Amino acid sequence: MRLTVIGTGYLGATHAACMAELGHEVIGVDVDADKIAALGAGRVPFHEPGLGELLRRHLDSGRLRFTTSYEEAGAFGEVHFVCVGTPQSRRSDAADLRYVDAAFAAIARHAEPGALLVGKSTVPVGTARRLADAHPVDVAWNPEFLREGFAVQDTLRPDRLVFGVESARAEELLREVYAPVLGAGTPLVTADFPTAELVKTAANAFLATKISFINAMAEVCEVAGGDVSVLAEAIGHDDRIGPKFLRAGVGFGGGCLPKDIRAFAHRAEELGAPLAFLREVDAINMRRRERVVELARELCGGPGRSVMGARIAVLGAAFKPDSDDIRDSPALNVAARLQLDGADVTVYDPEAMDNARKAFPLLGYALSAREALHRADVVLHLTEWAEFRALDPAQVRHWVSRPRIVDGRGALDPAAWAASGWDFRGLGRPPGGEGKR
Repeated sequence: MRLTVIGTGYLGATHAACMAELGHEVIGVDVDADKIAALGAGRVPFHEPGLGELLRRHLDSGRLRFTTSYEEAGAFGEVHFVCVGTPQSRRSDAADLRYVDAAFAAIARHAEPGALLVGKSTVPVGTARRLADAHPVDVAWNPEFLREGFAVQDTLRPDRLVFGVESARAEELLREVYAPVLGAGTPLVTADFPTAELVKTAANAFLATKISFINAMAEVCEVAGGDVSVLAEAIGHDDRIGPKFLRAGVGFGGGCLPKDIRAFAHRAEELGAPLAFLREVDAINMRRRERVVELARELCGGPGRSVMGARIAVLGAAFKPDSDDIRDSPALNVAARLQLDGADVTVYDPEAMDNARKAFPLLGYALSAREALHRADVVLHLTEWAEFRALDPAQVRHWVSRPRIVDGRGALDPAAWAASGWDFRGLGRPPGGEGKR
């Protein structure tokens, strides 16, 4: 089929390359000429494993190209996927839909008769209906469920597909687009517009709630003397709960979960069905960042627990491993807070250094973990890269001034670090991490 993808950011660039991989002819469209030039030259402007190879393969195959022309895209495409961002509004928690509205208006103006416009962006419920009423074209909603670091896999081998459609023809076209994926046995859920929009926001809300639940249990463990890692292991054996996303830590960040749960809560309040618990989910998540700052102050042990002049090494800048995305990064938020308190902060991340420098130019940066840890008074492990998990605590002890570490991701072995002479602190764990198993 002939497809276009409107918006070539993280979602759009991935979707365009993966649709070409499925055998379709694809044009990616964006108003950013520099981004289009980079993609057309085979350069992905962000880190995503496997995407660069896929992009270059299908530029070479001729199945994928990029343009800034909506007119060209409209004349070409049978199905147009809208993949633009929906950031949080500057004035409220609501989603800012200006980019979605502009993209739909632009492609609808140039689309051929019979074309299908498919939204993939995460939007407040009611958006699809409004857009369908505003434009004389067939509209569908096909929410995305990408995980950064696994986006190619999640597009080509998703755990489900959701089609929000109002016509048999729209469903037929989407089934044709995804025929190879459906043929591999991927479950398909066909729904109305509101349900399809709510699936994505509900999934994000549930995930955020599960993460904040175990972080709330970490808060209780800290005051009660319990060990949240043992607690999580015990409740995770219950099939109704499961072990995934029960690792207490500094909390979630990124360009999706924080702003999506705020927008969902905002929209639910507008509709008269408030989701007050999502406000507390957000608050718990933000409190965990403050707790890491408090632990750093405790370990520095200065007058009034001051970090003034302390050398603090921060391992991690991206909001999660296998990504260079620093949007709402807990690691950088903590680093900036400590620097404002007078600490000498040095950050290292395997992939996100350039983005971090642009957003936080006053922080210190190192070219390696060893350089970041050199003569450090406190080490903060805040992004769970494999490189950091593989550090040898006995060796690393010789790099620092004082062997004191806060594991903000619950990913390090507290016994191994404590045995090597480190003062080890974890969120929701006793000092030294001595919880029994």
